[in-house]
This record gives sequence, structure tokens and C-alpha cells, in this order.
Amino acid sequence: MILLLLVGYYFCLPRTLFNEPYSTVIESKEGNLLGAKIARDGQWRFPASDSVPEKFQHCIIAFEDQHFYYHPGFNPISMWNAFRQNRKANRVVRGGSTLTQQVIRLSRKGQNRTYFEKVIEVVLATRLELRHSKKNILKLYSAHAPFGSNVVGLEMASWRYFGVQSHQLSWAETATLAVLPNAPSLIYPGKNQQRLLEKRNRLLQKLYENKVIDQLSYEMALQEPLPQKPYDLPQMAPHLLQRTAKNQEGQKIKTTIDFALQERLNQIAQNYYYQYKQNEVYNLAILVVDVETRNIVGYVGNAPTDKNHQKDVDIISAPRSTGSILKPLLFAGMLDDGELLPNTLVPDIPTQISGYTPQNFNLTYDGAVPARRALSRSLNIPSVLMLQDFGVYRFYDQLQQYGFSTMKRHPNHYGLSLILGGAESNLWDLCKTYAGLTGTLNHYQKNKFQYRKNEFSELNYDATQKIDFGKLSYQKNIVGAGSIYLTYEAMKEVNRPEGDEAWRFYDSSLPIAWKTGTSFGNRDAWAVGTSKKYVVGIWVGNATGEGRPLLTGVSHAAPILFDVFNLLPRSNWFEKPLNNMQQAEVCAKSGYLASENCPKSMQWIPVTAKQTVQCSYHKIVHLDKTEQFRVNSSCENVDEMVTKTWFVLPPVMEWYYKSKNMDYWVLPPFRSDCDDNQTPFMDFIYPKTNSKIYLTKNFDSEVQPVILKVAHSQPNIKLYWYVNNTYLGITQNFHDMPLKATSGIHYITVVDENGGEIKRKVELVRED
Repeated sequence: MILLLLVGYYFCLPRTLFNEPYSTVIESKEGNLLGAKIARDGQWRFPASDSVPEKFQHCIIAFEDQHFYYHPGFNPISMWNAFRQNRKANRVVRGGSTLTQQVIRLSRKGQNRTYFEKVIEVVLATRLELRHSKKNILKLYSAHAPFGSNVVGLEMASWRYFGVQSHQLSWAETATLAVLPNAPSLIYPGKNQQRLLEKRNRLLQKLYENKVIDQLSYEMALQEPLPQKPYDLPQMAPHLLQRTAKNQEGQKIKTTIDFALQERLNQIAQNYYYQYKQNEVYNLAILVVDVETRNIVGYVGNAPTDKNHQKDVDIISAPRSTGSILKPLLFAGMLDDGELLPNTLVPDIPTQISGYTPQNFNLTYDGAVPARRALSRSLNIPSVLMLQDFGVYRFYDQLQQYGFSTMKRHPNHYGLSLILGGAESNLWDLCKTYAGLTGTLNHYQKNKFQYRKNEFSELNYDATQKIDFGKLSYQKNIVGAGSIYLTYEAMKEVNRPEGDEAWRFYDSSLPIAWKTGTSFGNRDAWAVGTSKKYVVGIWVGNATGEGRPLLTGVSHAAPILFDVFNLLPRSNWFEKPLNNMQQAEVCAKSGYLASENCPKSMQWIPVTAKQTVQCSYHKIVHLDKTEQFRVNSSCENVDEMVTKTWFVLPPVMEWYYKSKNMDYWVLPPFRSDCDDNQTPFMDFIYPKTNSKIYLTKNFDSEVQPVILKVAHSQPNIKLYWYVNNTYLGITQNFHDMPLKATSGIHYITVVDENGGEIKRKVELVRED
């Protein structure tokens, strides 16, 4: 029997005393409260703290259980005195319970207060004393004691009634909270003030008499007012709290958020929200990442908007159209694969690919533009042509390696529009990618030209976690350090076209690589930037997907980006990864590897770039003595010829390039007495080879003509147009010809006045 009683006594206390759900709580890295979410049972109940403030220990022991440190879980004298007083009053006027017994009673909530229940409490209290230290029993009590209404636990009560953490409470404030659990339903801040004041002051007097506080502290504490209206909990990072609650519900998480920075970010978000909502733009998001640790130090998931404008949506994790924000990744990929040099000329001409017709934002064409300039100006047509050369499948595979989690469809679904916003991503994945690129560049030199295997790890907001970047390897992750460096060099000049007033926001002394993006229909405005130490991502728009006129990455996201970077410590520009780069002779005009006919300049290129082709735009031409006409052996003695190298672009590229580059010299014509059978003078701008063109109708249901376009290298020349050997007309200077024709296959022929001829086959489709 004794053995059975001992076994029963050992197992009488449940392993887990409290099974209630807890509030989800997040703190900054300094320990400041960022926010909390109410527990599932509707109670504000914080998870137990690691320690109980010393002031509260003194107060609660003096008020509830003066012999707490000396009894085995119950106090027979207190119980006997309580029994006598209750019998005399014929009702319960005193409990006589120790703090240990109160912990047991709190864990057995809902039990009737009878003498039999009191016996059970005594037994369980002694068992609790054997299992836990006095310190832990105090922690259990302070975490589960009721403090009125739906407030449970000291920490929550401290915030609710005084708006501070429990260790910041004064003696008077601590004494007020110590007396509340004694009768939480009767004594409530703002009500029964006189009774609450009397109980608090009696406790303060006892503390003074016990020499816990001195006379001055006692007198000053008596002068402090009681709490009135409850305080609201801080809501510094509500969307990070929402994210935390999904994965770590009911826990108290110390995050990596920098409290002071988060305050400033919230101010910035509020200021721009009030500004942008004048244009009916109601949402924005800001994410700041520490590159070295991948810790998130700033998290603004949405603007301080209202429910009608989706204030609870966490934009940072919401998939949105990328606009042109992915262009630097394509540029880096092509550099790294040796398919491009930073200044390689890329066509910027009217383009149609399988019915897809990209347009530049300003609806103009440069003819040809250096690749890094195409990136800095965010030109769409060069980017599409670069992606066509690189391959959609290959670029999509790289994006998967970077970790763009929302791009789950087949590459064919996106096609070439992938580079212009045809896919969706979110601010989290975007900042994670750029943090990985920057980390690669930062550590390549430090690690003796090796890469960390897990460089593109997930971002982290839990201060108790550390990211393992893996072992070192000479094998690059996705792209090499040299390609990243050259991409960042191009991104220093991003979006600074001439005459753009938006650069009042640009601080040239701030060394960051950055890029903006705007999705189709002005629905999403992006900006992402990186220094050596931080990555900042910005999104502005409407969570509903509604586009707004004038909403662009440059005008709306970029100003926020620079305001955020101005809050962060500055750093020097990235070190050049010399071991992953080399100097090479590059054509000063075309940006390709120099041929023997090119004007040369020494430039840094990735180590893989030696496999790129040589310049084909510089040609040897023979001129007469006046250098105004080209000649050949049919009309000029070889000894009389002047031989020069000449920069010659294909006709369509030349047509647009010469209007933007005044130093471009058009190839001189052949002298009239010379035979010319070698130079193409003209080419079609539209339509492209074997095009299928769908004829459209206007609002009056009239079929609109197709506008045929040709570029010719000679100004003022006349061109003669034919369709299926039927004469259409003549053009001079501007070679656009409208064509009205029936559905079917048609052959377009254009002849210049010198007899030069080009032909094109097209298919017209007329839909009724």
C-alpha cells in the first residue's frame, strides 16, 4: 500500500501543468516588444518569461505568501487561520493558499472551491515543490495569474496597464499588479479606484516595514497615480508577427529586427502612404536585409492603410508581376556564360518575334546600344533580344537556382515576356537573391577565391537561429564573382536617362547597385538596391492589382529606397574580384572583343568572356582621294585608293543609331562609275521574315492596313513598292507604306532607284 501510495503520489502531478494556448509574441533583437497576437482562446496570455523581475518577487511574496521560501508547498498556520475566519463569517473570506497552491489551482481551472479540493491542492503543491525550484514556481505563477478581463500573466498585464515591460515597472506599478490577481474581477484599473489604492498602499507600507524599500522610495511610490485607460500593445511589425504566427504560433520569438530602424521605416512608410494615396496608390512594402548574416533587420509588410485597401495583406510574400526587375540577373548570366561583354552592342530596333512585339517604355529606338547601357536604362527590346539569344529555358533554370519560389509554371508559359514581367515573384525572394549575389562578391576574396556552397540560403528573422553557409568550393554557385561585379558596376548607373527629373532623389555619394521595375499597366513599382552590407527591397502599388497612371519604379519606389539607405551605415564600393576577371582588348565602338580593324581599349571582363566573338562591325573600305566615295578595282587604280576601317551597322540598326549618335558616319556611296555588288543598303524593319500578321479593325469595324517599314542607308533615296508584282507606290525619306490586302500569302518587293532590291514573304490573317 505504501509503495502504491508513493507511485500514485509521484505520478499525481501532470507533466504539463498548463495546456492553454499562448499569444504569439515577437521582440526586436534588443528585447523590445514589436507586437503580439491574441491566443486562440481569446486571452492575452504571453509565454512564460525566462525570469521574474525582482520587484515583483518582493511584492507578490509580501502580499500573498511571506513564508514562500520556507514552506513545503502549503502553510498549515495560514490554512488554520483561514479556516477559523471562514467559519466565523460563514463564507469564504480568506484562502490561506500559498503561491504554490495558487499555481495548482490555476492549472485546475474550473474546480469548485471545497475542502476536498483544498486537500488535493495541498498534495499536488507538495509534489510541485519537489519537481520545481521556488524560482520556477514563481515563473509559473507570474505567467498564469489573472489580471482582470482577458489579461493573463505579469508580462501582458505590464503592457496592458502601464505600456512597458515588466522589468521597467516602478515599485508602485509593481505593487498594483501584485494585488490584482487577489481579486481580478472586483478590482480593475479605472474602476474601484479607492479599494485598489488602499490595497496597493498597504503592500507598499509592508515593503517599507520589511526594509525592502527605503523611506524616500516609499513616499514617492505613494504619490504615483493608478492606471486608468488600458494601453494598446505595440504594433511595430504586424505582418512579421502574422508570418511568425503561421510557423511558430504561441511562442515568444526574439527576432533580428533592429528596433530603432523599424521605427524609422514605419515613419517612412506612413509619410509615403499619405503622399501616394493622393494618386489612389494605397500599399507599399519595405524589406531590409543584413548581407553578412542574412538577418532581416527591417520589415514593413504593408502601408498603414485601411481594411478597404487590404491592410492585412503581407505584400513582402505576395506574388507580383516582376516588371523589369530581373534584367540584371539575365545580364549577369550572359556575362558569366561568355555570351556578352559589358559594352557589347545589342540591337534596339522594332522587333516582332512569333507575334510578340515588345516596346521600350518611351516608345523610341536607339538602333544599337551597349548592353550595360541597355540595363541601366532598362530598355525592353534589347533585353528581349538578349533573352532570345540566351534562351528562356536556361534563364528560367537559373531563376529556379536563385530560389524564385513563385515561378512554378513551364518556361513556355512565360516565353520571352519572362524578362519584362511575364512572371510573378515577391520581395522576399528578390532580396534573398540579391543578398546571395552580394554575399558571393563579398566573400570571394576573403575565402581565397572560393565560394560558399549555401550562399543563396533563406533569409532569417529568428535571432536564435544562424545560417550555415556551407563548405568552401572553387565551384561557383550560379554566376561567378567577376560577372556579379560587372553587373553591379552597370547597376550603379541604373535608370538615369538624360533629362529625367526623378534624379533629385539620387545621391551620387551613396555607393549602391540598384534597379527599378514597373509592371504592365502600372500595377507594380519595384526598386531593389544593395551595398556591401545591406540589401533593400521596395514595392509600391495596390494590393488589389489596380494600376494607376504615373506609377513607376523610378517615381514611386526609388525615393523610398534612397530614404531607407540614408538610414543605414554607409560602406565602400565592392572590391574588384581580380582572380575572376581579366583585362582584354575590346573594340571601343562595338564592345566586342577587338578585331585587327577595331579601335581598341583595355577593359575588365569575366574570365569566361574570352570565348565571345570578335567585332564584325569594322570593315576595310576603299575610298577615292577625296574620301567622299567608295571605289573598287573596276573604277580606280589600287595605288590611288585610300584604305580605311569603317564602323558599319546593319541597315535597320543604322537607321535608328545614326539619329542618336552624331559621331556615326554613314558609309560613303560608291562613285557612280563603280560597280557595287557587295553592300546591302536597305532592309525591312517590319514585317520580319515569314511573319503572320493579324489584321485589326477600328471602332467603325473597318479593317486597318498593315504599315510596312523599310530602312535605307542613303537619305533622300526613292523606294518603289510592289505586292505580288502589283505596284503600290513610292516613298522618299520616310519609308512607310500602308498595305490593304486579303487574307493569305503575299510577297512584298521594294526596289530603290539604284536598282537595289529586297523581298519579304508575309501571311495576312483577316478575322471577321
